Amino acid sequence: MEVPVLLPKVFNHPFTYLDNFQNNRNLKQGDIVIVPFGNKKEIGVIWDTLKKTTKKIKLKKVEKKISNISLDKKIIKFVNWFSAYNLVPKGMILKMCLGNLKKFDEIKKKKIKKDITETRKYILNLEQQNALNDLIKLGNNFNVSVLLGITGSGKTIVYFERIKKLIQENKQSLILIPEIFLTTQFKIRFKQFFGYEPAIWHSKISINKKREIWQAVATNKIKIVLGARSSLFLPFKNLGLIIVDEEHDQSYKQDEGVIYNARDMAISRASFANIPINLVTAVPSIETFDNIKKGKYLHSRLYKRYLDANLPNHEIINLNKNNLKNSSWISDKTIEKVKNHLDKNDQVLFFVNRRGFAPFVLCKKCLKVHTCPNCSINLVYHKKKENLICHYCGYKTKLVRKCNDNNNCEYAFSGPGVERIYDEVKKIFPDKKITIFSSDTMNNKSSSEILEKIKNNKIQILIGTQLISKGFHFPNLNCIVVIDIDLTLQGHDLKAAEKNLQLYHQLSGRAGRAGKPATVYFQTYNIKSNVVSQITNVNPDIFLEKELVLRKKNNLPPFERFISIILSGKSEKKIEVFGYKLKEKLNKNLNAKVLGPVVAPINKINKNFRYRILIRSKKTQKIQKTLSNLLNNFKNQKEIKLAVDVDPISFN
Repeated sequence: MEVPVLLPKVFNHPFTYLDNFQNNRNLKQGDIVIVPFGNKKEIGVIWDTLKKTTKKIKLKKVEKKISNISLDKKIIKFVNWFSAYNLVPKGMILKMCLGNLKKFDEIKKKKIKKDITETRKYILNLEQQNALNDLIKLGNNFNVSVLLGITGSGKTIVYFERIKKLIQENKQSLILIPEIFLTTQFKIRFKQFFGYEPAIWHSKISINKKREIWQAVATNKIKIVLGARSSLFLPFKNLGLIIVDEEHDQSYKQDEGVIYNARDMAISRASFANIPINLVTAVPSIETFDNIKKGKYLHSRLYKRYLDANLPNHEIINLNKNNLKNSSWISDKTIEKVKNHLDKNDQVLFFVNRRGFAPFVLCKKCLKVHTCPNCSINLVYHKKKENLICHYCGYKTKLVRKCNDNNNCEYAFSGPGVERIYDEVKKIFPDKKITIFSSDTMNNKSSSEILEKIKNNKIQILIGTQLISKGFHFPNLNCIVVIDIDLTLQGHDLKAAEKNLQLYHQLSGRAGRAGKPATVYFQTYNIKSNVVSQITNVNPDIFLEKELVLRKKNNLPPFERFISIILSGKSEKKIEVFGYKLKEKLNKNLNAKVLGPVVAPINKINKNFRYRILIRSKKTQKIQKTLSNLLNNFKNQKEIKLAVDVDPISFN
């Protein structure tokens, strides 16, 4: 029998082997096997049904079948579709389905231990109960529903209750979250409700732990998985529900390696598995909002916060009247407001969405700017580490350089980062406990300890980036200061307006969650702008409605499909020439508008120059197949890398 085996490598097709089990022909589609490949033995999956041998050429034989675990046919169909939609080789997706594990024969059967603790009793209010009833009424077949609720309204408890009912039916659930950092606090809430911790799946999990979880998921011994994007590819035995928490979050988009949007792919996975999927958010993405309006997605709303707490007030601090002092980013009026809150024992957050101390460093004497030697961007100065760091390639260097006259440079630091605001706040409030809340400080083992201190009000002032807006619950936080709203609103992102709406709604939602009056202060020079009032409106639908009209008028997503092709390599000239040849080929064969090639906004990353080609087509057109054939047949130069981004959200 011929056995088609797909290998977890950069291949878009299976390889044909022979069945070596003469007396026990039990191989079937989805089985995990070991096969010879070149001079090595490789893990693979039987990708299709077996056929009688017709080939006269000598074929290599399947050497071993691994355990009794196999991939479900529904997963195989999903992978095939995923590959065609995102123009990614099937083997690369299979690699994710296998959890990047290489030694399956080392997986041992282990009983999953649950450290059961006492649970907290939750009583749903009328809104929550109605939302839960809506989810239950939708049944167990494929449907997409959206749970909309203002921050602090108890959306999590609603879908926890839904999951609890599925566990009773012996079904599994997957909860997708946008950031690894959220798992620490989420685990606490989960354990309070269920009495035990969920299985956690993300890139930081050890290989041994991944082996244990992978097998337990495949055998239905683990009922609930909490995970980042990659958990979507786990081999669930009896998956009954997918939850996409904070569905609007752009972190669901993976823009390196296998490029895909985990939220969109989760919907497809639910479709192939014929199970419901629930999108959860305070402010929906523009795509989700559009599908709600069209009636494709059903939705429920929660309008009340927990304990009937009020949403925070918003106040503009006019920097034209309250001038900033030299080397200062906080006005006297802002300081006065913050002092009033601290006197009331309120926790305070200063928000600036920039890591490090300063995003721009230059010498006052020679006027040279510190830039990354590998990328076309400025180096960010991190004062605590005493390093200049590139946030794209990771390049590091010390802040030491000689001017043309061989004297030391005299540095000027432009723009605020969290470390710079920290220094300023520390001078203003020297007796207060202050901490920085960013990916640089929360990506370590001490993060749970920091969260506990914040929760218990042992830290009075937080200096945070956008990470702090993502689902954290701080009961004492009642004052938020947005340092520079004008800076945040700048950029060339297609989704900038939508992103800011979601960011500041989420950020505002961190305040006033325990019932005390709370205020968000916006420092700005542009008081005539109505942006602040738009993005802080209690009803975000008003903004989204206007944004949809604007998108439709300009033929922008979700009304048109965008596909971005990124060309990169060491020679900028070769990339440009190759780009124009590719564009010519695309124009001849695609019924679509082809723009470019143009220099990418970030022209160089990690010593590779970058150009972009943008394909615009009608949403009804399925051009991926044609595009895939074109790219496969078009002679690509070895020194030029080509990446395809279907439905891009960033154009850097």
